[in-house]
Amino acid sequence: MTTPDHITRNGYTHVIYEADSFSANESVERSKAFHEWLDTRRSVREYSNQEVPKEIIDNLIKSASTAPSGAHKQPWTFCAVSNPALKSEIRKAAEAEEKESYEHRMSERWKKDLEPLGTDMYKPFLEVAPWLIIAFKKVYEFDEQGNKHNNYYVNESIGIACGMLISAIHNAGLVTLTHTPSPMNFLTKILDRPSNERAFLLLPVGYPKSPAYVPDIHRKSLEEVAVYYD
Repeated sequence: MTTPDHITRNGYTHVIYEADSFSANESVERSKAFHEWLDTRRSVREYSNQEVPKEIIDNLIKSASTAPSGAHKQPWTFCAVSNPALKSEIRKAAEAEEKESYEHRMSERWKKDLEPLGTDMYKPFLEVAPWLIIAFKKVYEFDEQGNKHNNYYVNESIGIACGMLISAIHNAGLVTLTHTPSPMNFLTKILDRPSNERAFLLLPVGYPKSPAYVPDIHRKSLEEVAVYYD
């Protein structure tokens, strides 16, 4: 009996999923190699102004958009900014929020915890990095009649997409940094985004400065982050 290439469920077409197939040993080796490669990823604050072609940014955003999402609503918009004037405006507004945070909002313990990272209220990378990608979450949508419909699991969905975006950036030989000035309402205003979008994450994207330095910190061990129930 021939297996059909598609079936119908609830009136919608479902097609056959063609998965890659590896032996158990191959899967072990691939998973080990992937971890070792991904473990070389670092958050970088020192950027070169070397140009990054737009085609690369296109591919990064398309990769992020392969992420799963609640009811497949794909509740995200990725704004890619290379315009120097816009980047300068974003930096000015971000640093204003950061200044307020460092001086009034953040606890002394929080600031102490940040000391090993060497971060402060000044964000020159927002102008130096050739691209800024700002991820906006879509908390609701409008249908063709203008009716409002909420999306589902919005934070979870865009969080997964941003994780995949960060991995894609690393895969392209570029670096990034997760920047979350709080609040981020200024990004909605500067980039003239619609009322159903909220800024979620800002990622500078580019090549690292030569040399670039990162904190000598280490990730938690498997025993610290995993619990197995055999």
